[in-house]
Amino acid sequence: MKVLLGSLLAIVSLAWGWDLLAAGGSSGGSLPWVVRQEALYLSGLLSIALMSLTMFLSTRPAWLEGPLGGMDRIYRTHKWAGILAVGFAVLHWLIEEIVGDILKATIGREGRIPKEKYAGFLEVMRDLAEDMGEWAFYVVLIMLAITLWKRFPYKTWRFLHQAMPVIYLMLVLHAAMLAPVDYWAQPVGILLVLLGAGGIYGAVHSLSGRIGRKRQVRGTVTAIEHPAADVLSVSCQLDNRWRGHRPGQFAFISFDEKEGAHPFTIASADRGDRNISFQIKALGDYTRNLGKRLEIGQAVRLEGPYGRFDLARLDSRARQIWIAGGIGVTPFLAWLDSLQANPGKVAAELHYCTRDRTSDPFVARLESSCASLPGIRLHIHGAQQGETLSANDVSLAKDGARRSEIWFCGPQGLAEKLKQEMQALGHSKFSFHQEAFEMR
Repeated sequence: MKVLLGSLLAIVSLAWGWDLLAAGGSSGGSLPWVVRQEALYLSGLLSIALMSLTMFLSTRPAWLEGPLGGMDRIYRTHKWAGILAVGFAVLHWLIEEIVGDILKATIGREGRIPKEKYAGFLEVMRDLAEDMGEWAFYVVLIMLAITLWKRFPYKTWRFLHQAMPVIYLMLVLHAAMLAPVDYWAQPVGILLVLLGAGGIYGAVHSLSGRIGRKRQVRGTVTAIEHPAADVLSVSCQLDNRWRGHRPGQFAFISFDEKEGAHPFTIASADRGDRNISFQIKALGDYTRNLGKRLEIGQAVRLEGPYGRFDLARLDSRARQIWIAGGIGVTPFLAWLDSLQANPGKVAAELHYCTRDRTSDPFVARLESSCASLPGIRLHIHGAQQGETLSANDVSLAKDGARRSEIWFCGPQGLAEKLKQEMQALGHSKFSFHQEAFEMR
C-alpha cells in the first residue's frame, strides 16, 4: 500500500515539476502569487490522482490481488487513498481561499497571476466546473467523517456511499476544465488523462452495478445452526458457475438485496460439490439479527472468492505458527478441513485465543480436526482461565538458518501486541501475514 501510494504521489509531483520547469517562470506574476498558484495546482493534482485510484480500486480488481497482497489490502489502499485525497482537497481549498486572502491583505493584488481568458460555452463550462468542485468538496468531507465514525450505521453509510461515483465525476470535470491549458501539451496532461480514464471506468462500473458481476453466483441456504449464542453457522449450495475456492479465502454474501453484500471468510474446504459454510460472529446490528431473518431454502447471492490468506502460500522452509483470535479462527477451520485429505502435508503450531475455553463453540471442532493431523499442535488460550497469549508462548525458530512464518487472523490489538513483544525479545527472523479485514 505504502509503495503504491508513495509512487503515485511521486509520479504526479514529478509531472508537475516537469511542467513548472518547462514554463520557465513565464507566468507573469510575483513570487508569492506564483508559489500560491503552483501549490494550488499541485494539491489539486495530488487530490484528483488519489481519488482516481480510489475509484478504480472500488471495482475490486482481482488481478491486483497478487501485486497488492489480497483484496483486503486493495480495500485498505482504497480507504487510505480516499483519506489522503480528501486531505489534499482540504489543502487545495485552504490555498485557494485562505492563502489568497492573506496575500491580498499583505501584499495586495499587484503581481497576481493573470487569469486565462475564455469566452462562450467554454467559459460557462469552467464556471460550472468551479461550482461543482466546491460542492463536491463539501460532500467528500462529510463522507470522510461518517466513514471514519465507526458507529454510523453501515446500511445508511452504504446508501450514501453510492453517491461517490457522481461526486468523483464532478471533481474530474472540475480538474479537467480548470487545469492550465499548457498541461495538455506536457506529461502532466497525459497523466491526468490516464488517471481520469481509470477513475471514470470505476465510476461507470459502480453506477451501472457491474462491480464484481463476473464473479457473482447464486445459491440457496441449506443449513442454519447456532453453535453459540453469538455465532451463526450457515451452509450454502451454490450454482454451477461457482469456480471453487482456496482454503482461507472470503466472499461477499448478500442474504438480503436491500442490505447489500458483507464479507465473510469461507470456513470449509472446497470438495468440488459447490457447498460452502460460514461461521458468522454477532459483531453488529446486521450480524446480530441475521439468524432471525434466515430460512432454509432462502436465495443468496455470493461474489468471490477473494483473498490471499491461502494455505498454498505457506513457505515450506519456514517454521509455521498460526494464531487465531475469536472469529478469526474461520480461515484456519478451512485450512484444517482441507488438510484432512493429506494429514502429513504441513507441520505447524496453532494457537487459538478465546474468552472462555470451556464454552467456546470452536474448541471441540479444532480438537477434533487436529486429532487426525499429526503435524498440527493445538494450543488453546482462554482469557478467563488466565491463559492470555504472549510472545513467550510462540515457539519461534531458534536456529540462525531457519526463520518463522506467522499467519495471524484476529483482533488488531492482539496482532500489534504480539509483534511488539517479539521485537522486544529480539526475534527478528519472522514474517507476519495478516488479513486487514476492514472494508470500511
